[in-house]
Amino acid sequence: MSFILTAVIALGAIALIAAVILYVCSKKFAVQEDPRLAQVTEVLPGANCGGCGFPGCSGMADALVKAADSGSLEGLNCPVGGSAVMNQVADLLGMAIANSEPKVAVVRCNGTCELRPRIAEYNGLRTCTAMNATGAGETGCGFGCLGCGDCVAACQFDAIHMNAETGLPEVDEEKCTACGACSKACPRHIIELRKKGPKNRRVYVRCVNKDKGAAAMKACKAACIGCGKCAKECKFEAITVENNLCYIDFNKCRLCKKCVEACPTHAIVAVNFPAPKPKPEPKPAEEAPKAPEEKKTVITEVKLSMMEDDAPKATPQANVEPKGEETKA
Repeated sequence: MSFILTAVIALGAIALIAAVILYVCSKKFAVQEDPRLAQVTEVLPGANCGGCGFPGCSGMADALVKAADSGSLEGLNCPVGGSAVMNQVADLLGMAIANSEPKVAVVRCNGTCELRPRIAEYNGLRTCTAMNATGAGETGCGFGCLGCGDCVAACQFDAIHMNAETGLPEVDEEKCTACGACSKACPRHIIELRKKGPKNRRVYVRCVNKDKGAAAMKACKAACIGCGKCAKECKFEAITVENNLCYIDFNKCRLCKKCVEACPTHAIVAVNFPAPKPKPEPKPAEEAPKAPEEKKTVITEVKLSMMEDDAPKATPQANVEPKGEETKA
């Protein structure tokens, strides 16, 4: 019994000494946390999507507090909360922020099943990352969408889905928060964050193929061939052509759509623009009025009496008896 009592006392003494040591260390090495961190974290949406460029909302809150101490919140933005959340954070930190234009994810690939036929069959792990590691995938285009849906799995807001008919992902603009998770998940980087634009209207190149024109067209009928016709039409220097591929800078684009009309392969698309008004059908040419026909009056008079009078009359011949031989008396 004495052994058990001794063990209990010894363990209790050790625990007490350890507790005292931990308490002293916690007080001596304590890190003072800025109370604003908890306040900013509470204002943030808590999605932890990483779209802001930091590891979760706690990392974003820490960056915002440090930026406030330096005197500017420029360059920091929560894509999920948008301007409403950032305005609350700015008021909390006593700062002012510049209103940034909202963005949306766009899929820069137009290689539908019809325009980009399959030339091989992939048999393996059905993810874009795995398929991309094997090469070009199931089509001849080594730059376009692989169609396995890694972007769909990465989206936490149910804003992107695969279209079974085209084999391409489609973004729901109402749900998209421009967090960038889908863009990071795509191994070929065909998803880009672009400004929504006025009235959600955008013009961009739906292709990332950097092959030369002939090879690009062989792989996909809607590929950009880098001809530069769009750049020649643009008066705002918003289009550049590099590595056989054109790109439209959304900060310079004025949505004139001249590049859309100039593109021979229809690789440049205009989104959410009103449908063009149908051209009026040409009216049939009116026939020249015909000149009135001159009325010809044919007067035929038959005057039998005049005809009878004018006709030459037959002269009656006298009855002449033939002269015979004289009879002798």
